[in-house]
Formats: sequence, C-alpha cells, structure tokens
Amino acid sequence: MRTKERKFDALLGIYYQDLYRFAYWLGKDEQMAKDLVQETYLRAWRAMDKLKDDKAAKSWIFTILRREFARQFEKHKPIINSLDDSVFEVEDKHTRSPDELMDINITRQAMRNLEPKYAEPLMLQVIGGFSCDEIAEQLDISPSAVMTQLFRARKQLTLHLNKESKIGNKV
Repeated sequence: MRTKERKFDALLGIYYQDLYRFAYWLGKDEQMAKDLVQETYLRAWRAMDKLKDDKAAKSWIFTILRREFARQFEKHKPIINSLDDSVFEVEDKHTRSPDELMDINITRQAMRNLEPKYAEPLMLQVIGGFSCDEIAEQLDISPSAVMTQLFRARKQLTLHLNKESKIGNKV
C-alpha cells in the first residue's frame, strides 16, 4: 500500500495547483474547483493500476479532470466565456511594479476576450504545459486543429494587445 501511495504522490501530487487553476477556469467556482480536483484524485487513485506509462501521468490526470467536469454537466453544459484572475496568479502582487501589474491586467483582459474554442487549448498549453498532440487527445480533435486554434488564439491576443498598446501610447 505504501508503494502505491509513494508512486501516486510522485506522479500526480505535483499537479494539484495546475489542476485547481484549470478546474477553476472551467467552473468559475472555487468550491466546485476544489471538489473537481478532489474527485479527480479519487478517481485517479482508484484507476492507478490502469496508468501504463508514467510519462503520461500528467495528461491522464487532466483528462480525468475534464471528464469529471463533463460528468457534472451531462445534461447542461455551462457557457465558458471568460478567464478568472486566479488562473494566472502565481506570484504575490506586492513583488510587482505598477507597470508590471498593468501589463498583467491587460494580458488577462485579452485572455478573457478569447472565444472558449480558442481559450481552452491555450489554457491547456499555458497552465498544463501540454504539447499539441496531448491537447488534441484531451479535446478529441486533430493536432492540426489544435495548432490552428492556438494560432488563432495567439493572433487574437496579439491584436488585442496591439490595440491596447496604441491606446496606451495616446494617453
């Protein structure tokens, strides 16, 4: 039993923060995110023997989370239309200069303006660090579709940030 616990902690315990941020982004609710992560870890514990390749642990646990989220809304899928600040919170705000905080807020606003179709693969890449192939597997789309969605997400971000930059230069 101890061996299974050590293996579980080593493979999956390190992803708690990333899973929580992704769950929060999906559900927009702190308690729901905590519940999703808890249920995800419970399901992963029960299915630990099914994980054949330790290198696939990260993708596997994120897939479990996405499926658990979908299970909660089988009849009604909520509209995911924005990104919350907590998704991006990594460092203390007090360590940032006012200019850095302004840049972070502008970037967050640009991320919020992305369509969910483009935001989800981008968040999987940014938060989860997944490759295009891994994202494709999780979203059940082709890798080329993922690359297209990531390209369009970055293009939309660039357009928004350039527009903000022009507005900021006029002030």
